[in-house]
Amino acid sequence: MANTPEHDTYDVVIVGGAIMGASTAWFLTDNPDFDGRVLVIERDPTYSACSTAHTNSCMRQQFSTELNVRISQFAADFVKNIRQYMGGDERVPELGIRSFGYMYLADTEAFASTLRGNIEVQHAAGAATQLMTPDQIKDAYPFYNVDDIVLGSINTVDEGYWDGAAVFDWWRRQSRERGAEYIENEVIAMTRNAAGTRVNSVTLASGEVISCGQVVNASGPRAARTAQMAGIDVPVEPRKRYSWIFKAEQPLDCDLPLTIDPSGVHVRENGGGTYQAGGHSDIDPAVDYDDFAMDHGIWENHVWPVLATRIPQFEAIKVTSEWAGHYAMNTFDHNAIMGPHNKVENFVFLNGFSGHGLQQSPAMGRGTAEWLTYGEYRSLDLSLFGYDRLVADRPIIEKAVI
Repeated sequence: MANTPEHDTYDVVIVGGAIMGASTAWFLTDNPDFDGRVLVIERDPTYSACSTAHTNSCMRQQFSTELNVRISQFAADFVKNIRQYMGGDERVPELGIRSFGYMYLADTEAFASTLRGNIEVQHAAGAATQLMTPDQIKDAYPFYNVDDIVLGSINTVDEGYWDGAAVFDWWRRQSRERGAEYIENEVIAMTRNAAGTRVNSVTLASGEVISCGQVVNASGPRAARTAQMAGIDVPVEPRKRYSWIFKAEQPLDCDLPLTIDPSGVHVRENGGGTYQAGGHSDIDPAVDYDDFAMDHGIWENHVWPVLATRIPQFEAIKVTSEWAGHYAMNTFDHNAIMGPHNKVENFVFLNGFSGHGLQQSPAMGRGTAEWLTYGEYRSLDLSLFGYDRLVADRPIIEKAVI
């Protein structure tokens, strides 16, 4: 990847080349109505520390807002038909979804009531979610301890693991072949016009000043830093999330759904007798952008005891790898922030996915590309996620945040 841009002006400058930036670049280059020049600026092309690299790589339709359900449904369709979406390119692998589903476990009547309300929204959108009594859960998945469970919720249609890395790779590869330019560099400043209504240019760490028609903030947990360069505040901050891969001395004899324990700990099938668990500390502060240090006490004192209680076969397990990653947490309402700023009209948000980014990336990249091309959303109306809701103090209440 080059370090310096080929030109000094671009129609669209995308700040951040991970999953959201790559999706937007691909959908722009895939749109016959867009004929502009695209520059994607990525500070670390190894992507080793980005949220995309630390994901569970799963998708679900179990949300409490219809739009979030439909966003995941498009993701499922895109993944299952990726070669067709990519013009029949035979180099593109045929992909699928390992639909072991998400299992939400409610241990209180209040949580059970939330699941009942959520399923009405999901069914109205066409999702195949089912509610399960403790006895039904035990019959279908005998390994669970359900002594404290009131109700469960699961969907095994287009809900589970998918190969996010392959999709990410092909978005980057095809968009570059179609003319999108990726560089290894970092935006360190932005200049606005005299009225403050547009970003005129971005300045790179290497010194170049690049004129831009539109700027897309796709910088993940660093979204606030990028926005501040344009004189904009956005309530997105890095929150640390821990993951562990482990082997069980006695592996389960069937697939393990991505299980969301009432404690907040989650665990899923990983294949080959291994499993992936995730969690975070009870105190969940913003952290430094480069803070990926592990807190080993969380595993010993919280995650492992929860796993062993919920699934007794996980009493005897061995951790084989572990890491810390960052959620790009929207502290306002834990939902995406998309579209243009209310005053700086050519500054476009693609931020604050709060752990849902990978599964939402097909719809969000498509929608952002539509906005950049037409000034409106055409496939799926994503205006609900606009920045104006922050100004109006109008949060979207999503009850299914992990």
